[in-house]
Amino acid sequence: MSEVAAAGDLLDDRAYGDLLARRVDDPASLRAALKDRKSAGRLVPADGRMFLIAADHPARGANAVGEHPLAMANRRDLLTRLMITLSDPGCDGIMASADVLEELAVLQLPDGSSVLDGKIVIGTMNRGGLAGSSWELDDGHTAYSADGIAAANLDGGKMLLRIHDTDPGTASTLELCARYVTELAGHDLMAMVEPLPYATNDAGRHHLVDDTERLIRCVGIANGLGETSSRTWLKLPASTEIEQVMAATTMPGLILGGAPGPDPATAYAAWERALAVENVRGLVVGRTLLYPPDGAVATAVGTAASIVHG
Repeated sequence: MSEVAAAGDLLDDRAYGDLLARRVDDPASLRAALKDRKSAGRLVPADGRMFLIAADHPARGANAVGEHPLAMANRRDLLTRLMITLSDPGCDGIMASADVLEELAVLQLPDGSSVLDGKIVIGTMNRGGLAGSSWELDDGHTAYSADGIAAANLDGGKMLLRIHDTDPGTASTLELCARYVTELAGHDLMAMVEPLPYATNDAGRHHLVDDTERLIRCVGIANGLGETSSRTWLKLPASTEIEQVMAATTMPGLILGGAPGPDPATAYAAWERALAVENVRGLVVGRTLLYPPDGAVATAVGTAASIVHG
């Protein structure tokens, strides 16, 4: 039996049935549960480092993990994996869309606490660049607004900014992200910006470019977004030259997990190396930990937590 199946009692038939019933009988309770959750009380944990699980992929139509195109599409399975992850005290919180956050807010761990109690919670903002679409780099506003993040009692907002010099979608996304940065700062909330260099291959598919110089250029662009940089954090890949990349900013950086690979140890080593850089403050990882090759979610999460918090 897989670890996730064995952990099915975290989200048993009664609890899952109650969640489904709430959507019909008491929909306001989902939003209220998120707003009334017990907050972490501070944005940054006491050791100055942060480990968040990312679960906003389905909101832009990205359900695939490796060779499994619908891995993230089973909501009960995804919620169970998130409950396993968030029950680890070394996982400081989550970044996700409103649907996932509201569902987790009404679910409880075995000790009776809400899954999100005491956790840092970041709302995703622009998921309009649907995976594989012709307009993928025009990442429009389809999720949280800054006002919505503040009203939901969240700790900040995350935006994806893929920079492509010949795709017109980049220009509108730049303007949107600049507005988000300003509006989040107006609420004294974190603005998590993920600036990434992109290109298009011969088949017309957009892809991340593994190039230090271009990534550094993107960091400089993200530095200058909005009317203030005081609340901006950067979410960046674990580049082989991460020291040079982080030297381009004084902003705190969070390392993204990227697409899962066949050898998790390689990712773990890259994260550990990146965390040695002074202004790298933690990890924001999703599929690599939620869907590890061996299915051992708790083990993968525990390893990541130990890398961040020691």
